[in-house]
Amino acid sequence: MKTPHRSLNLLLLGILALFCLACKIPTEDLEKEQVLLFVGNSLTASNNLPRLLSDFARSKGRKIKTEMLALPNYALVDHWADGKLQDLISSQRFDYVIVQQGPSSQAEGRALLLEAAVKIKELCREHDTQLAFFMVWPAYANYYNFDGVIQNYTEAATSTNSILCPVGTRWKTYIDETRDLSYYDVDLFHPSPKGSQVAAEVIYQSLFEQ
Repeated sequence: MKTPHRSLNLLLLGILALFCLACKIPTEDLEKEQVLLFVGNSLTASNNLPRLLSDFARSKGRKIKTEMLALPNYALVDHWADGKLQDLISSQRFDYVIVQQGPSSQAEGRALLLEAAVKIKELCREHDTQLAFFMVWPAYANYYNFDGVIQNYTEAATSTNSILCPVGTRWKTYIDETRDLSYYDVDLFHPSPKGSQVAAEVIYQSLFEQ
């Protein structure tokens, strides 16, 4: 004879299975904890973007554990020169490594982004980790460079066969349509809490809902 407790568990499992089927999410993917490494600078560290992503994933029924390597004004080549990035990826298991640097809309920034992209992609390939690029945005004073940001981050992802998280595209579409600058913080460069929340949602969608 089934106990009420066991019957309740079976009912809950059945509901979860139906939910996963409706959302086209395998049950085992929700149950497995995904481990993510964020690498970048203050655009990632502001408002603790990794934590926001974990919270958003939890609201979707998915388990995510995050680690962050983010230092002010760092480009990806700076992280590579330090060596901690390589140590982390080599010594720990990550399902995804999500990277960003500054807007990189100009020739020098583009070159640094693409240089680092090749190196980090090869490292991720060696350790069975998926690489994703967190496309950022320019300071509002340099808004005219936004298309360059989008183009160069897209090139970094496509040229290395990596995942593109088009946060910058979402920002630009919203700002162009509404003229609302609330995604920016008071310095009109770093993200506000609202802007970081949007970034978390776009990254989640890019990793898990494509």
